[in-house]
Amino acid sequence: MTTPEDDEIDKSSAPLLEHLIELRSRLMWSLGGFFIAFLICFYFAKGLFNLLVLPFQWATEWAGLDASKVDLIYTAPQEFFFTQIKLGMFGGLIIAFPLIATQLYRFVAPGLYRNERMAFLPFLVASPILFLIGAALVYFFFTPMVMWFFLSMQQVGPDQEIQISLLPRVSEYLGLIMTLILAFGLVFQLPVVTTLMARVGLISAATLVDKRKWAIVIAFVVAAVLTPPDPVSQIGLALPTIILYEISIWLVKRIERTRAREEAKRKANEDESGEPNPAE
Repeated sequence: MTTPEDDEIDKSSAPLLEHLIELRSRLMWSLGGFFIAFLICFYFAKGLFNLLVLPFQWATEWAGLDASKVDLIYTAPQEFFFTQIKLGMFGGLIIAFPLIATQLYRFVAPGLYRNERMAFLPFLVASPILFLIGAALVYFFFTPMVMWFFLSMQQVGPDQEIQISLLPRVSEYLGLIMTLILAFGLVFQLPVVTTLMARVGLISAATLVDKRKWAIVIAFVVAAVLTPPDPVSQIGLALPTIILYEISIWLVKRIERTRAREEAKRKANEDESGEPNPAE
C-alpha cells in the first residue's frame, strides 16, 4: 500500500529524470564540441606551436641576437607528440569554451527569473572577451619580456670561454606559455567575479576599499605562485591584478548607485500609489 510520501516521491522523480536527461544532452554537446575543436587544433598543432614561438623570436631580436637561429629541442622520442596533444587540448578548450558556457547557461537559465537571466548574460559575454585580452597581453608583451629576461643570462660570443645558450624543450616552452595565459586569463576575470558578487549582495565597494592593502599583498603572492620564478612575470601579473582590482571597485560603486536609484524610484512609486510595488 502506497503512502502519501511515496506518491510525492513518484511525482518528483519525473522532473528529476528530465533534468538528468537534459544534463546528459548538454554534456554531450559540450564534449562533442571540445573533441572536434581538439581534433582541429591537433591537426594544426605544429603550425600553432610555430605561432607560439614568435614571442621567443621577438625576445631574441630585443636581446640583439639572430632571431633566425631560434631552436627548441625535445629530449625524449615521444615528448613532441605529447606536447602536440597538450596543445590540441588547450586550444580545443579555448575554442569550445563559448559552446560549453552556452550549454551551461541553457541548463541553468530555466531556473532563473527573467531579471536574473538578463543580469547574467552580459557577464557570459564579458568573461571570454576578458580572457582573450589577458591572453593577448601574454602573447604580445609578457612572453617576449620573460624570454628576453632568460636570454640575458646567456654566455655567447667569441669573447666567452664557456658558451652557455638557451635551448628550451618544446614541452617546457609550451608549459610556460600555457601557465602565463591561464594565469592572466583567470586574473582578468576579477571584474566579472566582483560585479556578480556585488549584484547578489555578497560584497560592497566599501569592503573592497577597506581590503585594498590585503588585495595588493595577495596579488603579489598569487603572481609568485602562478608564474615562473622570475621578477618580470611576477610583477607583470601583479600590476594588472591591482589595476583590475581598482576597476572592480569602480564597477561595484556603479552597481550600488544604480541599485540606490532603483530603490528610490520604487519607494517613490509606493508613496504615490499607497501600495507596495511588487517585485518583478
